[in-house]
Amino acid sequence: MSYSKQLKQFLEQAKTDNLKTKHFDRAYHGLKVKVSYGQGNYARIPWISFLIKPNTTSNGIYPVYLYYKDLEILILAFGVSEDNVPVSKWNVTDKQSISEYFNIMYSQKPAKYGESKIFKVYDVKNMPNPEVLDNDLNTILEIYMKLFNNGDIVNDSFIPSKSDFRIDIILESITNSGLVYSKELLVRFTASLLTKPFVILTGLSGSGKTMLAQAFVKWICQDEGQYLIIPVGADWTNREPLLGYPNALKPGEYVKPDSGVLDLIIQANDQPDMPYFLILDEMNLSHVERYFADFLSVMESKEEIPLFGEGKEKNGVKAKLKVPSNLFIIGTVNIDETTNMFSPKVLDRANTIEFRITQEDMQNFLGNIRDVDMNALTGKGAGMAKSFLEMAGSREFATADVVEINTALVRFFGELKKTGTEFGYRSATEILRLIHQLTVLDGSLSTNQKIDIAIMQKLLPKLHGSRRKLSPVLEKLGSFCVNGDVKINKDVFEKTDYDFSGSNVLYPLSLEKIVRMYRGAIDNGFASFAEA
Repeated sequence: MSYSKQLKQFLEQAKTDNLKTKHFDRAYHGLKVKVSYGQGNYARIPWISFLIKPNTTSNGIYPVYLYYKDLEILILAFGVSEDNVPVSKWNVTDKQSISEYFNIMYSQKPAKYGESKIFKVYDVKNMPNPEVLDNDLNTILEIYMKLFNNGDIVNDSFIPSKSDFRIDIILESITNSGLVYSKELLVRFTASLLTKPFVILTGLSGSGKTMLAQAFVKWICQDEGQYLIIPVGADWTNREPLLGYPNALKPGEYVKPDSGVLDLIIQANDQPDMPYFLILDEMNLSHVERYFADFLSVMESKEEIPLFGEGKEKNGVKAKLKVPSNLFIIGTVNIDETTNMFSPKVLDRANTIEFRITQEDMQNFLGNIRDVDMNALTGKGAGMAKSFLEMAGSREFATADVVEINTALVRFFGELKKTGTEFGYRSATEILRLIHQLTVLDGSLSTNQKIDIAIMQKLLPKLHGSRRKLSPVLEKLGSFCVNGDVKINKDVFEKTDYDFSGSNVLYPLSLEKIVRMYRGAIDNGFASFAEA
């Protein structure tokens, strides 16, 4: 197996302004291969790295080709991450560092990667034959693989293999990291992402919304470059913090946002077989429609977002931007006097998951407080990424118990229509797909449990209004959630100790939420799904 052709292609492309890398092989001799010419802007030093888990380019050690273009030299090096100090170390004390080499040869410091140590230096104008190149690469790779196979580091596999997506494995990894989430919540979150790549997490500040999103993306992503966590600013009044803008003073230039979001989307388009995630933290600090309108529109139309009107490309940015299906957007929401409410347009396009902390939850937490090690999750589920994307691309609907599901949806539709919050064909379709994904992820869920989740995430979030408007509707919706001889007002709404887990409760999640909304309407004269 030879890598010399890939290396030749790498060097030839380095002479151009092409940043795309999806045409390069992703593995070599069982190691993950990552090629980079830069993200958005062309890098001064393009590189090729060869990785064994748990190493990443931002945190680890790895063999790497470094192309110092200005000097026309290619260095095959014992690479060391610059972003973080790696736990592992190369056993190559006799090797010269790149900084030392540059000082001797050029009387200068290298632009980057000075701490990495040299295995071989090549003159790009006079490269050796393929046999020599392959022998050099295979030699340093053998040193690398022996280090990790025989050392203290446990390495299950050099590169994640395709495997079926399993919720129990995610749960185990998250629990081992020190985080505590129920299987039910994890199933709901994952099924929501698989149904539609836009999920809103709402609830009490500090209840674990952002941590769950962060834990999931760390777990499933091979590399930190596959996700961004962006705090939304209260001053976001347009799309520029996410997508940038054309420079009016320099017609040929497009100004990219400092957030890195545009580069993330471009990279997601270039790597369609890998999932990418954008986490918008405190999404409602600004009015969502002001900065997110383009995304809301293309979620349904599947069209491209126009960035500028003239020309095909400005400093690497095309005139139109496609939001690819492998990009997943997660928004976290706190409700207080500093935030803004969501419009029905936003809620209609998302699955909304409410985070609640019960007295029992708090008791369990205080009795078992642990340090959280988020780094322990890095790349653990990367082998399931392909299966995750395949599931996300499924257009299948719920088929089992479809009559029961449809009957429940029609009943809720009829009552919601009275407040103008009924759902359309799109929401109905997404509910059936959500129920299908829930079935795939957790076959133990009953039909009523899946209907309950769908009601809670897709129907109730749009409810808001005055006591006069909402109270009758909430009473009726509450009656749909129970069976038997239950007087919804007297037996449920007016009882402070009502048992939502009782045998006569069909949809406990939804009923408990309806009760809270009803009491809020009575006490405050107004109620909405989002609670302060």
